Amino acid sequence: MKTVATICRLGPEEAAEQVFRAHEHESAWLDAFANSLDRRRAVGSLARTLEVWDLSQAGAARLFGVSRQAVGKWLRQGVPPERAGAVSDLAAATDLLVHYLKRDRIPAVVRRPIPSLGGVSLVNLLAQGDTRALVAACRDMFRFERVQA
Repeated sequence: MKTVATICRLGPEEAAEQVFRAHEHESAWLDAFANSLDRRRAVGSLARTLEVWDLSQAGAARLFGVSRQAVGKWLRQGVPPERAGAVSDLAAATDLLVHYLKRDRIPAVVRRPIPSLGGVSLVNLLAQGDTRALVAACRDMFRFERVQA
């Protein structure tokens, strides 16, 4: 197999082909490699979300029900598989918020009670572990076809 420096100079498709050819008879290795890449990519999504939502590691830890050290580990080593879905949902919600709102307003918006959710905020939904409802609430916030002229 080529060295890391050589692989880095290749395009993504060609690099994937090189890695695949080197391990094509090792499906467990390839699965572990793909999972590791996914976890590392989730780190960027989580870091961006913490920044956009104005959450500290300690604040995120409280919302996820883990220690601050656990969140720090996620940011260094990748999000554990059992949290990947929640982090992915959170990233999707963050993408919507960033697309439609000014970034400096997002921290207030995610903490504001939403009447259609019985006064629960997006941060509350995260704390409840209901990240699918969080994404749905964000999508609902930006359904502009409901607005009457």
